[in-house]
Amino acid sequence: MSGPDVDRTDPIEAHVAELAAVLHGVDRAKSRMLAELREGLLDAATELAPGGEPDHEAAREAVRQFGGVAELAPDFQRELTIIQARHTSRRILLLAPLLLPCWYVLATAGPMADRLPYAAQVLLAHLGGAAAATALAAAVFLAVTGRSARRLATPDRLPVMVAWTGTAAAVAFALSAFTLTASALLTSAPPLCALVGAVAIVFHAKIAASARACRRCARLAVAA
Repeated sequence: MSGPDVDRTDPIEAHVAELAAVLHGVDRAKSRMLAELREGLLDAATELAPGGEPDHEAAREAVRQFGGVAELAPDFQRELTIIQARHTSRRILLLAPLLLPCWYVLATAGPMADRLPYAAQVLLAHLGGAAAATALAAAVFLAVTGRSARRLATPDRLPVMVAWTGTAAAVAFALSAFTLTASALLTSAPPLCALVGAVAIVFHAKIAASARACRRCARLAVAA
């Protein structure tokens, strides 16, 4: 029974599915790339089919001409890795600067006796500076990989650098959340501190997840 089942399998869909299983990156970009590959294979199979209607043999020949998964995956993964690095950079650039107004509002709002402890203010100021630095680095990464830089080769280590920059921003948010939560017990407005701390945790989770995905893609691109 296995023989007929294999024969009835659409070679193009099987090829696309096999490639999808080994690629990692932003889902939307990955789906777009695979859809373009599928369309190209179908066009090739149509041209190869005697009657203009792609059959099993024509589909198999189109797949053979396009190349196997081992041949296609490295280039696909490198492109997905750059897309993931840009996605992570945009997330850092969008979220990291928000740490500055968070700690500033809590550090200056209300009477002096109700403000955050001085040590917490100093720590949050440094963490805000670190977050701002990661945002600046993210802006540089976006510029390096933008349209104006398409003619230049993207450094192989850049996605790894983006991943570690994201990790640094995520750590800054995690430490800020911990500091704000602890400081909530020492101020007269614990709900506000707790709310800002919760927001910091959410931002930490978003950046950390994107940084992990970027690091995974970078490892796969190097291995390819």
